[in-house]
Amino acid sequence: MESIEYLWKDRKRHFGLPLSFTRYSLSEDRLFCETGFFNIKSDEVLLYRVRDLQLNMTLGQRIFGVGTVCVVSSDKSIPHLDLKNVKHPREVKELIHRNVEAAKDKRRMRTTELVGGEAGGDDFHDAIDENEEELD
Repeated sequence: MESIEYLWKDRKRHFGLPLSFTRYSLSEDRLFCETGFFNIKSDEVLLYRVRDLQLNMTLGQRIFGVGTVCVVSSDKSIPHLDLKNVKHPREVKELIHRNVEAAKDKRRMRTTELVGGEAGGDDFHDAIDENEEELD
């Protein structure tokens, strides 16, 4: 059994300190979120399914040097994953972005973005989801 090589690891922080049972990690092809102490819940998002990244930093977060990286994906079980109160959030967002692009290139996946608005609402995104599932 191979162990996973992590590119980044952190914990959810309170007042800038890692006093939490929520752990985040990033590998070459997946983003992990593990919560709990007695009962552990582990979620993962395949990087090629990530559609968008967003960085949020409130005044309180900026004071303590943390921020929230929001990950939007086409994953049915975890369409939205927030990496809350992580240290160096700008660098984390860029690291995730670079690895998302690499994962999409590795699978030869590119979706064409439409200019000028939404094309038929959810039908467009459903077609993309179906194409991604066919590649699995």
